[in-house]
Amino acid sequence: MNETTGEPDSNPPPIAPVPLHRGNLFLVGLPGAGKSTLGRQLARRLRKRFVDADVELEHRLGVSIPTIFEIEGETGFRDREEMTMAELTRLHGIVLSTGGGAVLRPANRVRLKDNGTVLYLHAEPLTLWERVRHSRNRPLLQTGDPMLRLTELYHQRDAFYREVADHVVESERAEVMRLVRLFEFPDPQA
Repeated sequence: MNETTGEPDSNPPPIAPVPLHRGNLFLVGLPGAGKSTLGRQLARRLRKRFVDADVELEHRLGVSIPTIFEIEGETGFRDREEMTMAELTRLHGIVLSTGGGAVLRPANRVRLKDNGTVLYLHAEPLTLWERVRHSRNRPLLQTGDPMLRLTELYHQRDAFYREVADHVVESERAEVMRLVRLFEFPDPQA
């Protein structure tokens, strides 16, 4: 409101940029939410390094995630994932795509909250199923009824994602990019 005329301002004040905690943006969400795909785009836009926790884990171990699940089971995989998350969340100036189940471990949730700005890429199970139904690299969905499994995972994990999230956004590219415009861009001279 213009204090002189009493009329609405024609140019509202700009929205203040949102700083990224420790310069990091951490993406959480279920398989198929777009953490890797959107993460790469966000990293380019924010001029940050993109790190995919699942790819990093596979690189370190020299085997695929389905192989880790096959040999060590989910508990063994989660142990290795937690060690990798401990290292990755200590980095600065990254966009990190986490594994869909990383939030299951309390220590990972604390690390995410303490070391970056967390963005929950939300999507309903049916949307996720449409995106991942042809993927063979998702061991938790290799069941007789993967849609039912995705729904179970959604109900199991949604509260954890919301617990760690600084922002929740629908995992459509346009929605994510609209939100990311609020994030503070790093100084290219720094």
